[in-house]
Amino acid sequence: MAKDIEKKSKKENKHFFKDFKAELKKVIWPTPRQVVNNTVAVITIVLITAVIVFALDLLFKAINTYGINSIKNLVRNESTTETTENVQTDVNAVDNEIDAEITTTEGTENQENVVKDAQNEVVESNNVQE
Repeated sequence: MAKDIEKKSKKENKHFFKDFKAELKKVIWPTPRQVVNNTVAVITIVLITAVIVFALDLLFKAINTYGINSIKNLVRNESTTETTENVQTDVNAVDNEIDAEITTTEGTENQENVVKDAQNEVVESNNVQE
């Protein structure tokens, strides 16, 4: 039985190589001139593609540097300006509140002084009458 398997595998190998040889005879091989022409065509297409990719890379880099990054900077500057304006508005509001508080405090102190002066006058007039 092992001999039968060996014989079959040998026949299959012979058959495979016969078919392989027959297929290679059917192949139309290019001439050396065709090989050179095709090689030059491939290299040319690869070089043209490389130049296009390089040019696009430079273009996108320039757009990124001068376009998108400058837009980002403008947005940052505007937001910083708006933030600064908001902070300045808040500072002004606080200053106004402090000024109002000081004015109110000064007014209260003046009122207290007027009241004290009036009380002193009343006390003095009472002392004069006695």
